[in-house]
Amino acid sequence: MDSSQIIILAIPVFFLLIICEYFYGTFKKKNTYRMNDAFTSISIGIISRFPTLLNLGFQGFIFVYFADKFSINLMASNKAVTWVIAFVMYDFFYYWMHRLHHEIRVLWATHVVHHHGEDFNLATALRQTSTGFLWKWIFFAPMIIIGVPGEVFVSVAGVNLVYQFWVHTRHIGHLGWIEKIFVTPMNHRIHHAKNKEYIDANYGGVFIIWDRIFGTYKAEVETIAPIYGTVSALRSWNPIWANFQVFYQMLKDSLETRNLGDKIRIWYSKTNWRPNDIQYKDKTYGFDEKYNPVITTDMKCFVFFQLIMLILVSAFILLTISDQTRFDTVTFAISTIYFATLTGMLLQNESVTYKVFLIYSLCYALISYLLPSFNSLHENLWQIFFSYSLMNILITFFLILMGRDSIKLLKQKEI
Repeated sequence: MDSSQIIILAIPVFFLLIICEYFYGTFKKKNTYRMNDAFTSISIGIISRFPTLLNLGFQGFIFVYFADKFSINLMASNKAVTWVIAFVMYDFFYYWMHRLHHEIRVLWATHVVHHHGEDFNLATALRQTSTGFLWKWIFFAPMIIIGVPGEVFVSVAGVNLVYQFWVHTRHIGHLGWIEKIFVTPMNHRIHHAKNKEYIDANYGGVFIIWDRIFGTYKAEVETIAPIYGTVSALRSWNPIWANFQVFYQMLKDSLETRNLGDKIRIWYSKTNWRPNDIQYKDKTYGFDEKYNPVITTDMKCFVFFQLIMLILVSAFILLTISDQTRFDTVTFAISTIYFATLTGMLLQNESVTYKVFLIYSLCYALISYLLPSFNSLHENLWQIFFSYSLMNILITFFLILMGRDSIKLLKQKEI
């Protein structure tokens, strides 16, 4: 039971609007995109679909179980009022799910990935968690118990998520009375701001009225510009690290603290709490300083190529999902994550260079070609991934021949 079909249908529109926003911002000299941040947002969004495609988690099982054992069947799917009530009800439970994900650390660990982005644009909307399936179902189980039909629940959930896409833009200002009822770009920008004046506010998905009723609404102050990102900055373009940073920090703190109560409290505490006996060694950065390692022109072109290829292979995965075995889907998911992570690490310009990318691409191509089990994969997708790795080999080999050693070049630029 999932809203993925609605999301899949909306994806082409999402990318079209992202392109339009980029060119509009460039034309108006108010561009809100950086290659590194946009690539990370989109790659995280692509990766976030795989847990759903692989049916990970408990949501489907739990909803079917609740519908069979506990549903009191108050609603019929063939009545318009059912759809209206379900839509409003879903947004109400979404508000509380969203709010608690900002207030309880273990929940924040799954949601924080959406807030890491230090730019605010339509690509930011795609920056979705890959671990939310762990407990998202808890918040919506009451809808199944009441008797909201499965097809109705799936539909309103999909529409709710699709609606939230357009509110991630800085190019739309005040919308008058609409802002008093609905979530809009103006009030949602506040939700993504890390300023102390704005933090922990405006949790609604479609309706902002829940924030007004429960006291979490904050309006933008004209003299205080929103600064985006998280107070504890991610400072990484690695999509895997983005999904597990807070989990790692919680585990590390629970092992280091000597107090048994604190070892447990870490997991359900407020998001900004840490045990007193832990030495803080976090580096300090300027509050409004964006993570932005220097990127050369050839790197921008190379990363843009990776982005286009990742979008294309992901589209083929989604379009052929019904023809794939579970092994196929797992293999394609791992391959996509592999190239997205490698590109993110290249953008960080720390340990991955074109030479490393070349070596890893060679290894991937050889393993893919030599392992007999790979020949059982969906034939067209197998050819696409193999061709993708070969193109990476040719491009990186050419760049190396041209002397484009990324780390060396950037060190020279910084001097």
